[in-house]
Amino acid sequence: MKAVVWFKEAKNCIEVREIEKPKPGPGEVLLEVKAAAICGTELHAQDGETNVPTKFPVVLGHEYSGVVSELGAGVAGFSVGDRVTGETTAYACGACHVCRTGEYNLCRKRLIAGYASDGAFAKYMKVPVIYLHHLPPSISFEEASLIEPLCVAYNGLVEKVTVKPGDIVAVLGPGPIGLFCLQVAKVAGASKVIVSGLSEDRRRLEVAKDLGAHRVVNSEVEDVVAAVMEASHGLGADVVADAAGPSETLGQSMEMVRPAGKIIKIGWGPKPVGFSLDKLLGKGVTLQGTLGHNWKVWEAAIRLLEAGLIKASPLISAEYPITEWAKAFDVMRYKSGVTAVLKPVD
Repeated sequence: MKAVVWFKEAKNCIEVREIEKPKPGPGEVLLEVKAAAICGTELHAQDGETNVPTKFPVVLGHEYSGVVSELGAGVAGFSVGDRVTGETTAYACGACHVCRTGEYNLCRKRLIAGYASDGAFAKYMKVPVIYLHHLPPSISFEEASLIEPLCVAYNGLVEKVTVKPGDIVAVLGPGPIGLFCLQVAKVAGASKVIVSGLSEDRRRLEVAKDLGAHRVVNSEVEDVVAAVMEASHGLGADVVADAAGPSETLGQSMEMVRPAGKIIKIGWGPKPVGFSLDKLLGKGVTLQGTLGHNWKVWEAAIRLLEAGLIKASPLISAEYPITEWAKAFDVMRYKSGVTAVLKPVD
């Protein structure tokens, strides 16, 4: 079968290869992939970078949906033909404190599909049944391939900082996670959501406006801190979701958050911030980190999509066969849309 393979930790070392169809082991199902979305981390792979355990060569892709094709030994709760979606986790130890308390997404031994094991940019992939979820018929395979970034947003804004009815929320970064943060905040009862991005995010900011943002801000043209202060009558945002990650957005977050407010840092920013964090102390602000998601978050996200309270289809800007993976990557890299979905080929 054809698959998109990252074969070496170096720049531009991704290609379509013919590989063997996998066989499910005990506790695994073989999934016939129907749709797989592009994540920004795959652009890092294209640039030859990874910050998670990776085995080479590896089939990329960790945001996916499909149909159960085969059952491994000992699998219960799923049948051949079931419509499903699955988590990014490929392995967690099950024995450490965070695993035993349900937050296996924080397990130090956690491995991620599409990096440590073959992922979804292929016709078939193996998935541990414990990370699989039933997909209601009202959710398309394409929409389901975006449940993963929705789960990231839900975990941050509901499980970690708990947006409340009436809150004013600022979202920095209008990528897939940021646009789901906007929607999750509105479902949670936020009275106003302000979304900011750069000039290159023009199309994504248009989607944010269509999804109900109170205001969208091009931070290269307008002062986003001033926009948030105006929307909050000088108090500041109750919650700031930094879905971008660099030091600049963390600095903006500390300026725009209200006293005793909360900042949820979702986007990665590996470079040093280069400034004092004392403003967090002076304002009594909570700075919360978040990573990934777990089973209950996935189930909640699926219910929100099923009920129509969250919309995934406006975020799908293009669909390509996996043989045209580079075009799909370019949608993300050059921000000509929000994201793109890959489809397998025979």
